[in-house]
Amino acid sequence: MLVRHLYCRATVARGLFVPTKNTWGNQDMSRPSSDLAAFRDIFSKAKHVVILTGAGVSAESGVPTFRGAGGYWRKWQAQQLATPEAFSRNPSRVWEFYHYRREVMLTKTPNPAHQAIAECQERLCRKGRKVTLVTQNIDELHRRAGSKDVLELHGSLFKTRCMSCGHVSANHKSPICAALEGKGVPDPNTDDAKIPVNDLPRVWSRCQEADCRGLLRPAVVWFGESLDSDILQRVEEELDRCDLCLVVGTSSIVYPAAMFAPQVAARGVPVAEFNMEHTPATMEFQFHFHGPCGTTLPAALAPHLSEAE
Repeated sequence: MLVRHLYCRATVARGLFVPTKNTWGNQDMSRPSSDLAAFRDIFSKAKHVVILTGAGVSAESGVPTFRGAGGYWRKWQAQQLATPEAFSRNPSRVWEFYHYRREVMLTKTPNPAHQAIAECQERLCRKGRKVTLVTQNIDELHRRAGSKDVLELHGSLFKTRCMSCGHVSANHKSPICAALEGKGVPDPNTDDAKIPVNDLPRVWSRCQEADCRGLLRPAVVWFGESLDSDILQRVEEELDRCDLCLVVGTSSIVYPAAMFAPQVAARGVPVAEFNMEHTPATMEFQFHFHGPCGTTLPAALAPHLSEAE
């Protein structure tokens, strides 16, 4: 697969998506099937399932997606703040943005889609079957729902990385530092807090390297940065082995994740998309289930009658 050769986080421009040849024999591919019974039959026999999730899953928990016309924090869209350049220019503003997101996330809970995935993963694992979860989300709701060994392509809101030595550590403190308490209000009329660099997350939560007191940044993959090559290699290995792939709540426009499922489909493996809308990749897939993931996914992943045998 080509995953490791295209691992810079970016959004594909409209019109650049290149469909692959359909491989389901005589099936009418003018539209994907919405036959739940047919999907459930394939699901009951799958030994190695990969589930790819995106922002649509968390949106049903009330998590802001920062996409579309209303996707602003103050005057800026996420793409203007989630970059190394933005952090270098104004670390206080970027930390306000991420502090706001962290605090919002602490008020949210996993929804039925998160729970269905976690339950399915645990249940099939007991039966010697494998369910690998790959997510573009940085909110950790999958972990909070009980999913194990989650491959987080874009990192986590609740981890920090030292700018000096690169050490990454978990951090769920609220607020992450005293100077950010009460900051991050998204109202466009709110002025920047202009917090001094020395008061941003660093001193109280220094990394584990001796004498390193570097400035901390969110351990998320920003636009223009490369994804973790080790995680990408694991994703590639799982995709190469899977015999069923689910695409849940993702727009299929952010690379490299946008090409994962189409590449799986191109080798004849069934792919099922669960989404509120069609995506650039929908016509590549064998199944499409339209509607809220929290409604469609639990029924699709519920125990099959064959599991009782």
